[in-house]
Amino acid sequence: MKYMMFVCTDTEPETDEARIPDIHGWVAENDAAGRRVQGSVLGSAAAATTVRVRGGELLVSDGPFAETKEVIVGFDILECADLDEAIEVARAHPMAWTGRIELRPFVDLDD
Repeated sequence: MKYMMFVCTDTEPETDEARIPDIHGWVAENDAAGRRVQGSVLGSAAAATTVRVRGGELLVSDGPFAETKEVIVGFDILECADLDEAIEVARAHPMAWTGRIELRPFVDLDD
């Protein structure tokens, strides 16, 4: 099953940096196991563009739509047997310690 893993900042990160896993090790381990299909760091929230259509009119604005302190800074697409495996993969990501991870399953629109 495929999961989108949003990698986000958080206002209450882990403060003991010695406990935080290494990102390069996490990527290498999950790439080798075939669990990480794709991933990337994203540009800053200041570089975001929000696109909406209201009443048939195109509305384009600079920056993210949501006003939040936490922002999405990256993503990974995971291929895992189930949610439990995806949680274990996310748990080992450094941003689970210094930020937050959000997992969402992909939906098969053919079902």
